[in-house]
Amino acid sequence: MRPSTGEIVTRTVLIALGIITATPALAIVWPGMLDVSYGVDDPADPMLSALLKHRGVLQGALGAALVWAALRPALRPAAAGAAIVTKSTFVALMFSLPESGWRDAAGGVLFDVVTMAVLVVVAVRHVRSAAPALATRGGS
Repeated sequence: MRPSTGEIVTRTVLIALGIITATPALAIVWPGMLDVSYGVDDPADPMLSALLKHRGVLQGALGAALVWAALRPALRPAAAGAAIVTKSTFVALMFSLPESGWRDAAGGVLFDVVTMAVLVVVAVRHVRSAAPALATRGGS
């Protein structure tokens, strides 16, 4: 059976968001990615460098979860929830800084806000599409 147009769009969007979300993981092999992702040149403090690279790896895992959710619809609410929690935390932390502190990361903040909105739509769409199936099976 061929997936619906809505399902194809959802899969495509989740894969695209997952790939973009995962790009900070490249900081492990390309330190210049810290500047691209966070507006921070290769930090002189080795601890800060390690923390940002570790964050990149976690972003890579989150991106992989979004791609996986594109292929496994049952995972969509969990992947969307995890992404919304982590991305909203990042946005809140960025807005707690003085403007000069987050201006260089404004692109990432905007991406995360848009991503959260899209993921809410994906999660709601998934829950609504699952509700009739649950009602048909008697709620079990």
